Amino acid sequence: MYARHLRRVLGRSISPAETRSWTRRAYRSYARYWLEGARLPFIDSDIVEARMSVNQGWEEFESSMAAGKGLVLALPHVGSWEWGGTWLALKGYPMTSVAEPLPSEELYDWFVRQRQGMGLKIVMLGHEAGPVLLQTLRRGGLVGLLCDRDIAGGGVEVEFFGERTRLPAGPATLALRTGATLMVGAVYSGPGKSHTATLLGPLDVDRQGGLRHDVARLTQAVARGFETLIRRAPEQWHLFQPNWPSDPGYGE
Repeated sequence: MYARHLRRVLGRSISPAETRSWTRRAYRSYARYWLEGARLPFIDSDIVEARMSVNQGWEEFESSMAAGKGLVLALPHVGSWEWGGTWLALKGYPMTSVAEPLPSEELYDWFVRQRQGMGLKIVMLGHEAGPVLLQTLRRGGLVGLLCDRDIAGGGVEVEFFGERTRLPAGPATLALRTGATLMVGAVYSGPGKSHTATLLGPLDVDRQGGLRHDVARLTQAVARGFETLIRRAPEQWHLFQPNWPSDPGYGE
């Protein structure tokens, strides 16, 4: 499945040797993500700050937060978004995010406690999440949403790496309903033990038509931003599940 996604990202066929090499790098990156996530609540804040930098978009982020209208940060499963969330909390920008429910309630509660220890506020994906996120934005807060997979179903159809699929409408809908800024970003692992964030945008959230039209327009813009960010480090895109209708097992 990873090889299918990689071919889309690279825009070309890859040999068996290339596939093995890229796949090993991808799973090493994924292992780093889990290891750092387990350790992160216990890492000294000085170390978190020392190992984090932003190479693009920080001025726009700060000015948007200072405007007091809230900010929606659309994120792909790239690198270590949790490291970025922890760093933002240390900077005075605690982030509210959404987690999908898990078959094990005990495991889900553990994940929530871990992320709370990182300075993140977590709400469960479902009907109760929307009001919490809207309230956060209307108070001028920060909402970060992983949205390169349509987990809940009912997403917006977009073109993503040259093929039609669906992505969640949440980021666009929240920004349009609240007037919050909408940015696309990723937190890459590296160089070395460090992490580097890139923020794109802000996207144009001014109304240009009906709500459905504008949600579709902005969700497509998010997809384009994801393409840019993922192409910079394909091996750090931790997506190993079916994500396009042509993928075996999609929608199951």
